[in-house]
Amino acid sequence: MSWFLLADILGDTARQFGVDWPHLIAQTISFLLVALLLHRFAYKPILRTLDERRQRIAESLANAEKIKLELARVEAARQEILQQANAQAEQLIQEARAAAARLQEQETQRAIAAAQQIMDRAREAATLEHARMLAELRREIGRLVVQTTAKVTGKILTPADHQRLVEEAQRELAA
Repeated sequence: MSWFLLADILGDTARQFGVDWPHLIAQTISFLLVALLLHRFAYKPILRTLDERRQRIAESLANAEKIKLELARVEAARQEILQQANAQAEQLIQEARAAAARLQEQETQRAIAAAQQIMDRAREAATLEHARMLAELRREIGRLVVQTTAKVTGKILTPADHQRLVEEAQRELAA
């Protein structure tokens, strides 16, 4: 009985506000149908599109992060390659400098050896020339001694006298 009483009270209240139950039920059904159709044909596709966009944005951000990491890795590799290339270039420069220094040292040694040979030959030639000049000087002194003796004494000297005077002059020169 309480249900009936409650339904009667509600019915009186609804009539006082001018509620027409058949129209209210029809409008409720129409609203539910429109809400169902909007949900199915408008709201779901919009949500699906928003989800797809959200997913694409998330994938793009993930790809951007991957690209950023890959770029950092490539940059690090590039820096390492540059450092290796610089180290190799520096090593090549050092090797070239060392080779140039060795070559310069070899050429200097060759030049010194050539100069030493030239000096030795010149010394030897000077020694030979000195010996030749001394021999020639001795001969000339011997000849002059013989000639002077012949003029001073006024006599003609024999070959034995010539030889003896030359030997005496050479002994005195040697002493």
